[in-house]
Amino acid sequence: MKTSLTIIGLAAMMIFSGQIQAQNLDIYRNIEFKMPQVAETSFAANTVSITQYGGITGGNVKNTEAFRKAIEDLSKKGGGKLVVPRGMWLTGPIELKSNINLHVEEGAFILFSKDKEDYPLVDVSFEGLNTIRCQSPISAKNASNIAITGKGVIDGSGDAWRAIKKSKVAESEWKGIVSSGGILSSDGKTWYPSESYKKGFESSSSFNVPDKISKDDLKTVKDFLRPVMVSLVGCDKVLLDGPTFQNSPAWNLHPLMCTNVILRNLTVRNPWFSQNGDGVDLESCKNVLIYDNTFDVGDDAICIKSGKNEDGRKRNRPTENVIIKNNVVYHGHGGFVVGSEMSGGARNIHVSDCTFIGTDIGLRFKTTRGRGGIVENIYIKNIDMINIPTQTIGFNMFYEGASPVLEEGQKKEGNQAPEKVYPVTEETPVFRNIYFKNINAVNSYEAITLFGLAEMNLKNIVIEDSQFDTKKALTIVDADGIQLKNVKLKYSEGTGATVYNSKNIDLSTVKFESQNKPVVKVLGNKTGSVLLPKEISNNKTAVSIGTEVNKNSVK
Repeated sequence: MKTSLTIIGLAAMMIFSGQIQAQNLDIYRNIEFKMPQVAETSFAANTVSITQYGGITGGNVKNTEAFRKAIEDLSKKGGGKLVVPRGMWLTGPIELKSNINLHVEEGAFILFSKDKEDYPLVDVSFEGLNTIRCQSPISAKNASNIAITGKGVIDGSGDAWRAIKKSKVAESEWKGIVSSGGILSSDGKTWYPSESYKKGFESSSSFNVPDKISKDDLKTVKDFLRPVMVSLVGCDKVLLDGPTFQNSPAWNLHPLMCTNVILRNLTVRNPWFSQNGDGVDLESCKNVLIYDNTFDVGDDAICIKSGKNEDGRKRNRPTENVIIKNNVVYHGHGGFVVGSEMSGGARNIHVSDCTFIGTDIGLRFKTTRGRGGIVENIYIKNIDMINIPTQTIGFNMFYEGASPVLEEGQKKEGNQAPEKVYPVTEETPVFRNIYFKNINAVNSYEAITLFGLAEMNLKNIVIEDSQFDTKKALTIVDADGIQLKNVKLKYSEGTGATVYNSKNIDLSTVKFESQNKPVVKVLGNKTGSVLLPKEISNNKTAVSIGTEVNKNSVK
């Protein structure tokens, strides 16, 4: 009753304030933590068109100055709506200011310039590190009350920025790419758009940051320093509602250290082979709604981040108070993802009513030693998945950057050196108190993998009222307090479950279903208190217990 009254009171307050549409009220229902009202944008009645400032459609004339003048003029008037009407609008970078609503009408197509000289080098944070990269096509810094709305299309011309691996395209397409210009790697397996890009790649020990050359030399590798397409830093009251964002140079949407953010009714697209072609990377943000969106991208789709290693720990700003509902993800390395740059932590996140279709991993959690940060209080329910080629739920505390579906030359990441225990320090990542309910997956490869660290186990992971129809079933390594309640695992290969160096594992209500005889393997001298279903524990041939395991540990 108290919860119902709270929802009714919140709804009444929202309606009275006039700040939220009626369709948003359901977003706040059935949230497991105290979720503050997300403040919405509200703009002055001023409306101007880009054509009033010399904007020329057709895709041949750059409208950079027209956008700058229009935003400057509208800002002086107290803000309002800048309308981009139907047509093709070529431009360089657009910088939003407070109280500006960039409204891209249906049929409008904003196309960002492929000329790298239009994008100066600036100080940014990328992949959780403080670094220098090219200016983003759309950016705002420390702005308040900003929006990008409408049903138009915004294209970042990412094909002019990205390298392409031969293994990711058809032979005929590869020939066309090579003949278009650019330069090949020494082994002929990667195409770079320019010599500058190739030099930047060769100057990087950590994939995206050229750390082998001095800061003064970065201008010589400028082509390599791909920007995110939409960079919003330190902003408050942000609304993205309606447009298609596509073909980004690197990440597509990157709210960083923002508050009161709403992303809804968006289509976010990138080629499936686009490296770092993430959908949205929500980093160190607070009070966020992400709902009614569609993602089809080259890397992680909806990703929670909070900085990397020391830079992230110094910032010390978790991503928190986030509601994610009613989203569809097609291709992506992960549907909903936490990490791997999560050194500032993440907490109070609700994910529900999402569908993942052919996504590499469905629900993906990744980090590694050295990150630090605490990820906790994550609630995920009502998720449907089909054709997932790896794990439907995957925790990997040994992430080193490999794609879930291995590319040519990549090695599989996994539980490396499981016996070695490292000291627990501020660099030790912590994942705990994560809850899954009503997760349904069919025609997929592997149901659940939980890989913790020997010195910091995954703690209190609960999966209930869920069913998985996959080739492989369940693996639990270095975990403490894992409960699978009323879970059905239908699988065709391997064991029903492997439990290694884990304790307080409750599988007593799991239903293992396989054409093969269900087998549960329990291994590791640190394993303790494992509860198995009666029909398995009473069948000696269905349980394999390692000689190092205390026999009283398995019941």
